[in-house]
Amino acid sequence: MNTIPLNEVIVGIKGAGEMATGIACRLFNANFTKIFMMETATPFAVRRKVCFSEAIHDTKIMVEGVMAVKATSSKDAQKALHKNAIPVLVDTEWQSIRELKPDVVIDAILAKKNLGTHLDEAPLVIGLGPGFEAGKDVHILIETNRGHNLGRLILKGYAEPNTGIPGNIGGYTKKRVLRAPCEGEFSTTLKIGAPVLKNDIVGHVGKKAVKAQIDGILRGMIRPGTKVKNQFKIGDIDPRGNKEYCHTISEKARAIGGSVLEAILREFNKQKN
Repeated sequence: MNTIPLNEVIVGIKGAGEMATGIACRLFNANFTKIFMMETATPFAVRRKVCFSEAIHDTKIMVEGVMAVKATSSKDAQKALHKNAIPVLVDTEWQSIRELKPDVVIDAILAKKNLGTHLDEAPLVIGLGPGFEAGKDVHILIETNRGHNLGRLILKGYAEPNTGIPGNIGGYTKKRVLRAPCEGEFSTTLKIGAPVLKNDIVGHVGKKAVKAQIDGILRGMIRPGTKVKNQFKIGDIDPRGNKEYCHTISEKARAIGGSVLEAILREFNKQKN
């Protein structure tokens, strides 16, 4: 049985996008404050206002009262932890896991395939969604597909396959997602939170216009100047029209964060026999 005090449990999270950020915030607010995150040097976040990956670009970002800061080394990450902030490292090789020795590793990349996560990385390894086999690649797998089983802990076997269909918000799925009409550099004068109407030009990829297919609020958008491929997801329109939703964690990320919390407590808060 694991006897590490809960407030001493070290958590390493692969990825710092929206889902990973929701998990980090949920854990941090439950007093698991020894969290570090690993990201690419050029993260392509859409919901940038609620993605700790933005610390890579802007040095720091606060989401729902939780601060994340860019860290340049494991030593730098340790300093951030002492300042009650979540360090985000550029670390695609996951070297930080070997250096910081987390008790929990969470693969929150959502790549729909396993990019190298394995059971030996930590006493508890958690995977999200399709691409992993519980009991072989990870100790615990969490269902990420919306519906009846969202957030369910899987101890053996697989998650549901990826549907390729965005979640339904306000009755819209695919139409609420903005995609690049061609390969090129994305440009726009609009900001996240701006209201848009159907057929409004949201921005351009190269010289081709990107048009809204529905009315709503720009809930998320990649950084202007980003070079994208054809059909790359570049934005997200929320038909509910509530600007506050741009700055708060989604219900799905919050739910998955609760499931990760359950998985960790399952391992580190076991009853004594």
